[in-house]
Amino acid sequence: DAAVLRIEKAVKNQERILVYGDYDVDGTTAVALMYGFLRGFYPHVDFYIPDRYKEGYGISERGVRYAAESGFSLIIALDCGIKSMDKVELASALGVDFIICDHHTPGDELPKAVAVLDPKRLDCNYPYKELSGCGVGFKLIQAYAKSQQLEESSLYSYLDLVVVSIAADIVPITGENRILAYHGIKQVNANPSTGIKALIELSGSGKEITIGSLSFMIGPRINAAGRMDDAKKAVSLFIEKDPEQAKLLAALLQTDNNSRREADAQITEEAIQMLLAYPSLQSKKSTVVFDAGWHKGVIGIVASRLLEKYYR
Repeated sequence: DAAVLRIEKAVKNQERILVYGDYDVDGTTAVALMYGFLRGFYPHVDFYIPDRYKEGYGISERGVRYAAESGFSLIIALDCGIKSMDKVELASALGVDFIICDHHTPGDELPKAVAVLDPKRLDCNYPYKELSGCGVGFKLIQAYAKSQQLEESSLYSYLDLVVVSIAADIVPITGENRILAYHGIKQVNANPSTGIKALIELSGSGKEITIGSLSFMIGPRINAAGRMDDAKKAVSLFIEKDPEQAKLLAALLQTDNNSRREADAQITEEAIQMLLAYPSLQSKKSTVVFDAGWHKGVIGIVASRLLEKYYR
């Protein structure tokens, strides 16, 4: 209710709203969902995705200062923010309110935002705890639509974004997620958004789309934008209405994904060669390898590959 009231106030007073999200699939789908919904009836909205390398994960000081300097008085943060106490305090001091929609486990203290929506809050009585970040965003637009007497069916077109987030963020497909995923998959196959359609066509999937194909074909292409370059282009793809422009944006994501694959293969090989060169490393309880030149965007993937290879 507090989140809905604050959005209503922003719309009534013609305030500028900044939709802020993480650079992974869950974050970019959540931002596209919230931005697309708000822009459907309100013009003073923009979105912000932090730079993985310059700002790091979650809400950044740079992002908060950008909002204040650019005249935004409300930030809606999605898939991040549950532990950003200091950034929310800074925003408050600069005259910017926060609504946080997150699904990560909170710390002992919650940020002093206008509203903190997170089913994993200890005091949250929401019955289903495993929503994705995009799923929490969907719940907020459902609540807002209800408050404005909008038809709930007008939101169903966003379920393709929700199912992409469920598949890529590997949240449990149980309970409400199962229902959202079921209807989202139907939406993806019957009437996907222009951007998701372009991505499906580019990935070469001529068959019916499943959770598996979203996880292994669509998800990595979206993630690659934030890993190799700028995740804003993923949001731009999701909100694009023009099919030709969507194809161009999808091609950029494909290029990032190809670069990611090459870096992944090269760094994995270099890491394995390091381990082979120093037999003492192979008898350790854990694997630690390092090179200052390795691309930060793929070292997490390489770490997973070494885990699979050495089981430690």
